[in-house]
Order: sequence, then C-alpha cells, then structure tokens
Amino acid sequence: MARPALPRPMPLRWSPPRWFDEAARALAMLLGLAAIGLAAAVALTGDPTRALALRVEAVVGVVFPAALGVLVLITALAAVRLWAEPSNRLWRAAGLQAASGIATLALTFTLLGISLGIGTLAERPLTPDTVQAVIGALTARFSLAFMTTVIGLPTAALGRALLLVLAARAPR
Repeated sequence: MARPALPRPMPLRWSPPRWFDEAARALAMLLGLAAIGLAAAVALTGDPTRALALRVEAVVGVVFPAALGVLVLITALAAVRLWAEPSNRLWRAAGLQAASGIATLALTFTLLGISLGIGTLAERPLTPDTVQAVIGALTARFSLAFMTTVIGLPTAALGRALLLVLAARAPR
C-alpha cells in the first residue's frame, strides 16, 4: 500500500540579510579561537576555567574584555566581508578603524592603570611601616596597565595585518 503524499512545505517568505550570515561566521570564528585559547591557557597553567576567568577579572576587570570583544567582532566581520569581496573599501575602512580602536582601548587602559597606581601613592602616607602595602596596591594597578597593553597591541596589529592582506588580494 502506498503512503499518502505529504503536503508540500510552504516556501520561506523571509530570508536573513547577507550581513547576518557573515556576522554569524565572524562570531563562530571568534568563539572557536576563544575556545582554543582557553584550552591552551588551561593546559599551560593547570588552572580550571573559572579560576582563569576570575584572574582576568581581577587584573583587567570586565569593561576591557567586553569592549575588546566588540571591537574584535567588528574586525572579524570586516575580515569575513573582505574575504568575500576584497575590493570593498567600506569594510576595509571599518575593520581598520575597529583594529585601531583596539590599540586605542589598550593604551587608554594603560594610562588608566598608571594613573590609578599613582593615585594610590598619593592617597596613603609612605612610611617604613606602610611601604609594603602601598607597593602592593601600586603593582596591582600597574598590572592592569601593562596587561591591557600586552593583550591589546598585538591583537590590533594582527587585526590590521589580516585586513590589509585580505584587501590586497585580487578580486575573484
């Protein structure tokens, strides 16, 4: 006995815009790289992921990683767009601006950490009894300053290099 024919599905009346697909690709690439980086950090330090996240929060806070993530996502989206269309000047410019924004963000947080450290010196009297506590607070602020530079400047350089190489390719 033959099965009854199934009704034909209704065609989709809406399709997502092209940028939606490309944004999903960029986000997938970033999440994949983040997972690989996190796995490498766990393997190198032996610490669980929660301890690593708490350490990052203690050193650089939550604002820097959040702002860095947005700028890296924009840079990755521009890279995906340039992969498909190397001659797209708009996305090349947007990506380069986002990558430059990463460097600016890193240097801004560097200056913030240095100024917070100097502020720590100004708040407390410096006596032989308080030197250890003052130096401890000072180095905690300076670690914010230097870790944002160590993270941000190479990330910005890699983003700019990727975008410029993709933009220099011959169109398909």
